[in-house]
Amino acid sequence: MKRINSLKALLLGYLGYIGLGWILLCLPWSQRAEPVDALDHLFTATSAVSTTGLATVGTPDSYSFFGQIVILALIQMGGIGYMTLGSFILLARNRDLPAERKSIARHAFVLPEGFQVVQFVRNVVLFTLLIEILGAVGLFFAFRSEGVEQPLWQAVFHSVSAFCTAGFSLFPDSIEQFASNFWVNILIALLSVSGAVGFLVMSDLFGSLSGKRERVTLTTRIIMHATAWMIFVGWIGLFLLEPSYQNLSNEDRLLASGFQAMSALTTVGFNSMPISSFAHGPVFLLLLMMILGASPSGTGGGLKSTSVTAALATVWSTLRGRSTVTFWGCQVPDHRLTMAFSSVVFYVIVFFAGGLVLLSIQPQQMEDVLFEAASALGTVGLSRGITGDLTPLSKCVVIILMFIGRVGPITFGLALFSGESKTLKRDDLAV
Repeated sequence: MKRINSLKALLLGYLGYIGLGWILLCLPWSQRAEPVDALDHLFTATSAVSTTGLATVGTPDSYSFFGQIVILALIQMGGIGYMTLGSFILLARNRDLPAERKSIARHAFVLPEGFQVVQFVRNVVLFTLLIEILGAVGLFFAFRSEGVEQPLWQAVFHSVSAFCTAGFSLFPDSIEQFASNFWVNILIALLSVSGAVGFLVMSDLFGSLSGKRERVTLTTRIIMHATAWMIFVGWIGLFLLEPSYQNLSNEDRLLASGFQAMSALTTVGFNSMPISSFAHGPVFLLLLMMILGASPSGTGGGLKSTSVTAALATVWSTLRGRSTVTFWGCQVPDHRLTMAFSSVVFYVIVFFAGGLVLLSIQPQQMEDVLFEAASALGTVGLSRGITGDLTPLSKCVVIILMFIGRVGPITFGLALFSGESKTLKRDDLAV
């Protein structure tokens, strides 16, 4: 490990998780009666570790209870980040973390220089367990009131899947049967937003509320404002533009459009209405929100809210003829703007490259294929219904996109092409 820089170790670590999950899912007792192709197992393992949620086979139909536990474990490990659980075990045994683990943790959670890694790792695991337990308790009562079979297991699975923004469901139609259930929708939304805004934000908010800090940081304010406004804009857009929502009551229409906007932006990927029936305008809106994505140091994917806001602030400063970029009176350093620009450009390049390849080999409509590519790279999991019809070569392309989306396109590029990771300022990756 000492001979590999931290970014490369991060890539190899996630590949190791995927490889282990693939082997476990290929075991006979992980599957139900009908055998599943090895490529589909690899697709599922990658989707789980990348917390995407795309699936070429139905999780409840194809995998046994043991197989579902494997998928849930992969989701949890992928959601909280490489080495986090192992580091927590070391800390629980009163052992300090090796320097290599601390360096990898900094890149996995895009922690700024000087941040206390040891305390942060403890907080990540404890916060994750607390939120997931509370979510599971709430979902248990909500599912039981709806007469769901095995409500406890369903609650645990969907709580972890929601917090890790994975979007895997043990229901064949995601959560479409609960489209008008307020408590199921709101609990999954709260879990998803908690995971998507990022562990740094939650730690910052907790410190501010508990009096340990006078106020939240500028990054936290940017993330919270950006997340709230983008969900709100998507909510209004879907409410006004999607024809299928107009057949619902006003209350259900508000609930369904708000949930779907949240699902796309946080990249959790649950759907309460069939996406395949959406009109072109709402589909394009969802695609944009999937590309924008969640926030750094969280469980979601996409471009990240900080990169998007930094790019928009640069454009606004340029239009106003200013030579510096500021947020609420604070100047943004040039190296952060450079990294934000690089992140946006590299993300767009990977998306267009993946989309072009898929369009060349997958015989489906253009909007459906590009939607699939955006969903895979953004680790979202929403689909227009073509995932099960992907050709073997298309599955391989989507697997690559999901993996790149999990580690982050710019992190993936840096790991492949850069030298020692210490040549970068560690907080550069937080954009």
